[in-house]
Amino acid sequence: MADGTPRAIRLDALAYGGDYNPDQWPESVWHEDARLMREAGVNIVSLPVFSWPQLETAPGIFDWDWLDRVIDVLWAAGIRVDLATATATPPSWLVRSHPEMLPCTEDGLRLEFGSRQAYCPSSPVWRENVARMARAMAERYGEHPALALWHVSNEYGDHVSRCWCPESSAHFRRWLEARYGDLDGLNAAWGVNVWGQRYTDWSHIEAPRRSTGPVNPTQLLDFERFSSDAMLELFQLEVDVLRAVTPEIAVTTNFMSILRDLDYWDFAAVEDLVTDDAYPDPADPLAHIPAALNYGSMRSLKGGRPWLLLEQAPSGVSWREVNVPKAPGQMRVGSLQAIAHGSDGAMCFQWRQARSGQEKFHSAMLGHRGERSRTFHEAKAFGAELSRLEPVRGTRVRSRVALVVDYDSWWGSSAAESLPSQRLSWPAQARAWHAALHALGHPVDTVRAIGPFDEYDLVVVPNLYLADDAQAAALAAFADRGGQLVVGPFSGVVDATEKVHDGGAPGPLRGLLGVEVDEPWPVPDGHAERVAFEGADAAAFANPVWGEWIEVAEGAEVLARYGSGELAGRAAITRRPAASDDGAAWYVSAVLEHDGLVALFRRVLAAAGLPARERLDLDLEAVTRADDTTDYTFVLNHGRRDITVDVPKGALDLLTGDRADRALTLGRFGAAVLATPRAEHAPFITLSATTD
Repeated sequence: MADGTPRAIRLDALAYGGDYNPDQWPESVWHEDARLMREAGVNIVSLPVFSWPQLETAPGIFDWDWLDRVIDVLWAAGIRVDLATATATPPSWLVRSHPEMLPCTEDGLRLEFGSRQAYCPSSPVWRENVARMARAMAERYGEHPALALWHVSNEYGDHVSRCWCPESSAHFRRWLEARYGDLDGLNAAWGVNVWGQRYTDWSHIEAPRRSTGPVNPTQLLDFERFSSDAMLELFQLEVDVLRAVTPEIAVTTNFMSILRDLDYWDFAAVEDLVTDDAYPDPADPLAHIPAALNYGSMRSLKGGRPWLLLEQAPSGVSWREVNVPKAPGQMRVGSLQAIAHGSDGAMCFQWRQARSGQEKFHSAMLGHRGERSRTFHEAKAFGAELSRLEPVRGTRVRSRVALVVDYDSWWGSSAAESLPSQRLSWPAQARAWHAALHALGHPVDTVRAIGPFDEYDLVVVPNLYLADDAQAAALAAFADRGGQLVVGPFSGVVDATEKVHDGGAPGPLRGLLGVEVDEPWPVPDGHAERVAFEGADAAAFANPVWGEWIEVAEGAEVLARYGSGELAGRAAITRRPAASDDGAAWYVSAVLEHDGLVALFRRVLAAAGLPARERLDLDLEAVTRADDTTDYTFVLNHGRRDITVDVPKGALDLLTGDRADRALTLGRFGAAVLATPRAEHAPFITLSATTD
């Protein structure tokens, strides 16, 4: 909007539906689909994501009639449309007219037409045509009453997030010139005197293809930045067209949870509504735990505003090596998990299961057996249940813990070959830290390294490989005002140009953490060293990946030491009090196993004044959404055995209409949504003493 407020989806209910591909079916099926959608409680569908060739059959020759009729059929049934710009992949006539727009691999191989996303993000031909198609869609359907949301492209970066073609290299050079100004600036930033890499002409710079040995890490980092920016430019191009033609309609593009290749902080700033495609593996009994972090990230991208789960599988997918279906009840509890974490609805891919093509074995709300399919019966039952959760729409998740996501650090610590170890992984570290906090009972938001941190008592930084003074100042201010800050290994190592900070790690974090890293000490494959906590609850835990030789400054307390290997007896985990009597900065120089992280974060939560579950059950999850007057606490059992939990007596379960006793038993994939008057702190759900 003109005042900067994001536009809202035009839907007065929790969203429920899925991707719809009517062009895969004869027109006689469309009316049947609309009837069954109404029966299942569907109120919105996404279309026509991959229909550009059917809409523009030849350059400038459009066939809108079939889509006009489809949208009218849906609208007559009361079903709104998340209308895609149809630019997810080019039509064959465009590719054959301009084969230079096809993407190239790092080895120079030109990828062929035959799947989706067959384009180079930097191609001027592709950009011109997607802008033209987006405008045609907006002018055709912008005033249709069924239009609830614009859906730009589809899953940016899924198949093509980087391209090494000549056009990409030329675009990369322009990006570098804008960043550094001149070749002297670039050569200084890239540290080119190492290995004789100095450039004397812009034309000598290429996208970093496979070379004779390790490639300059700053060049690699800049290529990651550039590639994300190039895709963002492509997105912005369509957004600008849609807003020029239909300024009141909200715009989104569907994310893919926490994705390495695109800086979603930047993408979210461009769109009105964050949407996500989430596919936890039903074969993994703990898949709901990383899903919780993904959803925490989605709600955080726009400052805690509600988001929307735009895709999930009703049952099995078609792209894993083994595609296990969802068990009865698993789609329901997974949908409720997304809503618990701030999604204002739960949509699926897809509505009707395809008979041909690459996704014919991907499940659908309406399976190959039609109304007789199990997925339809479950989808219909959940659709009827969803209306009972209408009070939670628009509410926000209550979380007092945040995890820092910094794309420069992720890219820098993973793109180069010349690192102390290839085993230290940002996503593995982030998910392990989150899993410990999840087990102890806390939903986790995500946040940039510069904040804002105002809503949190605890901020965790699994890794901040690339750190600058602004980040260090923001983190220090958080600790100084009384927050607990926990920073993980290999942090504060380099600056924005991949140069090691003067004095080594942790660079600008040195004063805050009260430590200096003399040398990283990764653990060789096949070994597992130990870290031993000190104090009354002393215990030792495995450290299979990473260690550091650290020197501890005066005023910092050693909480754990290395218990084996060459670092035995040296400090492993420290805590330095901040200016506030209550705040502190913790440094964890090792990569601990799960039990060790639980033990660590139990201590940290106590220091932050936050509760922690004494008895752990990884199947249990509790998340609270709230408005100004009411807490809505989702209590979920992701497992197949009963769980009994203690809950506020008299709480109203929105799903059943019953009042809860103090002990609530949830069966296999069971759930409750408990409404209570808003309290100073959200209800904290723990296992009951009656649980076996």
